[in-house]
Amino acid sequence: MILNLIEKFALGKYGKWFGLLSRLILGGVLFAAGWLKIFTPAKSQMAVRAYEVLPIALANFLGILLPWFEVGLGVLLILGIAVRVSALLGGALMVLFIAAISQAWARGLSIDCGCFGGGGTVDPSETKYLSEILRDTGLALLALYLVRYPLTRFAVEKLTKTQGE
Repeated sequence: MILNLIEKFALGKYGKWFGLLSRLILGGVLFAAGWLKIFTPAKSQMAVRAYEVLPIALANFLGILLPWFEVGLGVLLILGIAVRVSALLGGALMVLFIAAISQAWARGLSIDCGCFGGGGTVDPSETKYLSEILRDTGLALLALYLVRYPLTRFAVEKLTKTQGE
């Protein structure tokens, strides 16, 4: 029932506009999150290490790689290039972030997620696990919409497919 309503909406008058909005929100968040961490790799590495899940060397490597990956996905989504693949990867990142934040919460760690820079240990009263999980869930749902309906308004991908046909 709900899937039929989503399908009807997506194929209707406003579906491609919602796709554009989804692309800009998901892409904008990924771009901003990555951009704010690119120029402070030590803080980014510290944020990944704070989750206490990965070996230190791998956490440090991920702390350097992740911001560039986020920026790249953000640019692709904002421009509307390889939307399905970019949304799939962006959605997978959100699911990974939800899992990481959830395990930190469940284990009683008091950390800032490091999503937009910063990160590391914080006072227990400063944790925002629920709001971070809800935010990432919303972004994952936008990504899911884009995986299913990748052709949106003002997408470079749409322009090239239209000209090629």
